[in-house]
Amino acid sequence: MKISQKSTQAETVRHLIRAEILDGRLAPGAKLNIKSLEGRLGVSLGAIREALSRLSAEGMVTAEAHRGYRVSTISAEELLDLTRTRIEIESLCLSKALFHGDVEWETRIVGAAHRMERLQQSASDPEARVTENWNQAHGEFHEALVSACPSMWLHRMRKLLYEQSERYRRLSVPLDTDNRDVREEHRRIMDAVLRRDEASALQELEQHLLATAEIILRSPLLQAGQIEASDDDN
Repeated sequence: MKISQKSTQAETVRHLIRAEILDGRLAPGAKLNIKSLEGRLGVSLGAIREALSRLSAEGMVTAEAHRGYRVSTISAEELLDLTRTRIEIESLCLSKALFHGDVEWETRIVGAAHRMERLQQSASDPEARVTENWNQAHGEFHEALVSACPSMWLHRMRKLLYEQSERYRRLSVPLDTDNRDVREEHRRIMDAVLRRDEASALQELEQHLLATAEIILRSPLLQAGQIEASDDDN
């Protein structure tokens, strides 16, 4: 089956817009002007619309009747719902991975953790944790933890929740005033997994995911409502 140029462009645009949403260059609630995107990215209107449609299906952007698209808003309510749901799905995946995982699975986890640590200069270095290389290594580590889970549907649900959580996680990094030791959090999860201590592994994972939510929920930015979208920029 031949892949059309439009489809290839749309996928490229999807990745570019998605990256800008995740790193904050496109803020939650920001209006996405299709004509402006066409000029800035140098692709056709059709490719832009297709990319935005795909991002809408992923929950990264929201389609508004007769008003185009906006970056999806974020809120305390959604953050709590997302975090609780992710803990449930991620824990189920990890439990199944612990049951089915072999030495190759363990090796993948250790390798992913090593790469992530080498890319992070210090335990609480926020600058390292906003780089694309570290973000990729971080995703690979969490994926490695559950990679031995045999359920493809659980993997699909987990991936969707992880990607949505990334918007919040990346937002939390500059808000972290507690000098959070993320490297130690990852080490505790890995150590419990390698010991095959399911109770401890699930507890460490839950605490790790909740820590991100708590940073954002305490932040003046969220409390002041500045994260919510504005409808003034029609």
